[in-house]
Amino acid sequence: AGRVHFICDSALSRVQHELFDLGAELACPPENLPDYMVLINDDQSDVLVSDMDAWLSQTDPLTSFILPAGGPPQAMLHHARTVTRRLERNIVRLRDIEGEDSVRPLVLTYVNRLSDWLFVLSRWITAVLGEEEMLWLPLGKRGKEDGIAGSIHRQNENDSDFEQI
Repeated sequence: AGRVHFICDSALSRVQHELFDLGAELACPPENLPDYMVLINDDQSDVLVSDMDAWLSQTDPLTSFILPAGGPPQAMLHHARTVTRRLERNIVRLRDIEGEDSVRPLVLTYVNRLSDWLFVLSRWITAVLGEEEMLWLPLGKRGKEDGIAGSIHRQNENDSDFEQI
């Protein structure tokens, strides 16, 4: 768990700094970016991909969609991924409204990679901690669904069986 904590702290700290850099860029019209501003470039996207490759080497291949689940770290990463996807949609909307030149393509590339990175980090944490991923089962493979009421009914039937012993 200590290794997971160290790696996550280091990686998330780096990404937080990059997001502030990205926010500074998005806060300025492209033609008014200060000369001293250092912009996100391919290097940052490449590091995200490199991180993912390292983490994926320690996880099982996907055989199904994964439901957002797990302990608090994984839940927070899944939430952050959702927010990152929303950011991506908003950047696309900004570009559609303001024009293609209003947002550098690399910004969208970075944000897209970041959402993948958050997903892979969550999977890696689950694997390293020896936890199970919750795989999505399509409706046709789940069997009959009777909701909470059915579960309570089965539990009550089970309880009455034990009362007779």
